[in-house]
Amino acid sequence: MSERKRKSRARQPQYTTVVVLRLYVAGGAPNSVLAIANLEAICREHLKDGHKLEVVDVLEHPARAMADGVLVTPSLAKVAPLPSAGVVGNLSDKNKVLQALGLLRKAP
Repeated sequence: MSERKRKSRARQPQYTTVVVLRLYVAGGAPNSVLAIANLEAICREHLKDGHKLEVVDVLEHPARAMADGVLVTPSLAKVAPLPSAGVVGNLSDKNKVLQALGLLRKAP
């Protein structure tokens, strides 16, 4: 391989799909705290640096929760990539969360 071809390959940017997540919580409620911890652990293990997590406290931002249609906390919304998905609860069912995020296929 010529030197020119090696350099052109090295310059090509590496693209990674970033999973955008939004977790709605209710302050320091036990299930909200647990949901944050569970989601952070899942992200560390399965998404590493390929995610963006926004935590929205509905006690501080009730209008935002209403505008986004959130009725129950904790609630996780996968915003991107499409298709969007959601999970309600403390996110302790790891397989359910992974399926919603598209990281685990459903069993037939």
